[in-house]
Amino acid sequence: MARGTRLTIEAFSSERQKQHTKTLPRCRRRVAPNAAKAARRKKAKREQKQQQAVQAVITETFPDHLFLGEELPGDAAEIAAGLSGDQYIWIVDPLDGTTNYVHRLQTYSVSIALMHLGIPVAGVVYDPVLGDCYRAVRGGGAWLNRQPISTSGCTSLEQSLLAASFSANVARNSLEVLRFVEILHRCRALRRLGSAALNLSYVAAGRLDGYWATSVSIWDVAAGLLLVQEAGGCIGSLTEGEVDWAKPQFVATASGPLQQALTKSLQEAVVG
Repeated sequence: MARGTRLTIEAFSSERQKQHTKTLPRCRRRVAPNAAKAARRKKAKREQKQQQAVQAVITETFPDHLFLGEELPGDAAEIAAGLSGDQYIWIVDPLDGTTNYVHRLQTYSVSIALMHLGIPVAGVVYDPVLGDCYRAVRGGGAWLNRQPISTSGCTSLEQSLLAASFSANVARNSLEVLRFVEILHRCRALRRLGSAALNLSYVAAGRLDGYWATSVSIWDVAAGLLLVQEAGGCIGSLTEGEVDWAKPQFVATASGPLQQALTKSLQEAVVG
């Protein structure tokens, strides 16, 4: 990666910490049910403003790069070409964990990744509540603020602390529920924390041992999956192949043995 890109990632991380500390933590009251529509509109405007601030910093430095964000995602054909081609494309989620944020649950984040040749090459996940900035550059390791991080190295499914993400509107007998219940009985403990980007950051930092997701988008996980890899962890699809970045359904864990055990158990839940 060009030295300028690496330096911009680091400078951008510091700047985002300052700006998001001032803006994101302003949600002080839980939204009342009768104000839901107005709250959604307000949230959308806030996220668009956050994304525009991120995009302004990036495009000023790299005007030839593509940009994909959760808010106003842009031209689909251009994005598809960017994900598979040789252009650099920035992937941004200005607020991952919106439901947590609205309910004043302090688990939400900002996720920014840079992709090239179909894979993430740099990424930042920022937790504005704790002021923690997780960052990684491919081949350069993973960092939490100024300290290098690594996964827990856990190899046992029975001893693992895991997290999962799936849609809130799943049916009682859905595949998602079957998987969740199956793993619940096989691991030490299982969580649904509400921010895919932070889940992956926690795996990278050794706070979680593994995580799987089936209902997330690329902007939720591109940075976090790179963090896990650079921290010494493993990532793969639910069918043991490579991650489909356009439609990510994946398993991310602290070690190879745990990756195999968790993936196999998820597959067995389907067969059963």
